[in-house]
Amino acid sequence: MSVLNNATTNLISKLQIKTLQTVPPSRVTDPRPTRQVCVTDPIGSEIFRRSLNVILNYNNAMEEVSGWVVAGWMKESLGIALTQQPILCGRLRRGEDGHGELEIVANDSGAKLLEAQVPMTLQQFLDLKDKSDTEYKLVFWNHIDEQYPQFSPLFYVQVTNFECGGYSVGISCSILLADILIMGNFLKTWAKIHIDLMSRNGVTKKPIFYFSNHKEVESVPTRLISSNQSKNCGLTMIFKIATENLNLDKESCETLAVVSIEKAKLMMGTKMDPEFSLFVKESPKFLKIESCLKNEIVTSKMSIKYHDQLSSANWDELKEIAFHERNITPSHVSYWIQSMSGGIVMVFPSPLKDSTEVNMIVTIPNENQM
Repeated sequence: MSVLNNATTNLISKLQIKTLQTVPPSRVTDPRPTRQVCVTDPIGSEIFRRSLNVILNYNNAMEEVSGWVVAGWMKESLGIALTQQPILCGRLRRGEDGHGELEIVANDSGAKLLEAQVPMTLQQFLDLKDKSDTEYKLVFWNHIDEQYPQFSPLFYVQVTNFECGGYSVGISCSILLADILIMGNFLKTWAKIHIDLMSRNGVTKKPIFYFSNHKEVESVPTRLISSNQSKNCGLTMIFKIATENLNLDKESCETLAVVSIEKAKLMMGTKMDPEFSLFVKESPKFLKIESCLKNEIVTSKMSIKYHDQLSSANWDELKEIAFHERNITPSHVSYWIQSMSGGIVMVFPSPLKDSTEVNMIVTIPNENQM
């Protein structure tokens, strides 16, 4: 098995990016929503480097529908979906003078869509004993430029074609927008739009942006693109708590963070660095980030109540996402938060109207990578 794994790892190292496109919303965003990012220490909390990554692997649904065809329709379907969440294809910038507070503005600069191919079958990849050693190549992410953040995309999609006709859809976005991707159900909305679009056009009609895998086209020069993706990630869990009397003030959020960390440690059987970054989405237009030391947070008597009310959730919704009506579910799903130094606790109120539920995404550094 080790020989097979080594050979397969060598194959995936030969992955080639064939196309690189920019996908703006299908209509101009007006007015342009913004999200203010209030952070005490942007370098220490690594907001420019951290990303949420998701990989969905699909077997070939039918001979006429390859990953090239799916990706060809994606520019159109993604453009439509982005009209509902245009901030995903916006940019992070500083205040008007270039030295003020950070904010994300939905300026229609666009997401990035990449198409790739790899000389191996999907089954060969799925048979790998430890896919985490190589699967980061199936998703693309470039760190946000700290000096000129206004030029860095915040959302990437990579469609990778395997020799068997199977394909993977790798999705990455800035940690500052993770709530939209997961809690906001953007992926499910986009997939539905995509399936409807392909159904209306039928399998015989090729998309405008179809890149034929029979055409001899050289790969995109590496000087034009670079990926900062790596295996550096943590163990991630989701928790939920529902209470009408919960106010997301500083004390409550810190207490929730500590309780969720302790519960995650217990469930994962792992340790955690006492320093972590706390992300609190106070409103759709305001995200507050601060560095915390767990042993310096004084938890109140409410922590016991929070611990009892806190329930673990899952990422099962990712297993329901498909980009073709013949693909009922992905054959394999991966997700992780990249670039970890210390832990992360993200506190997000439910996007559902009149809901009192609060979601927490907790990521603990992987002890094997510390």
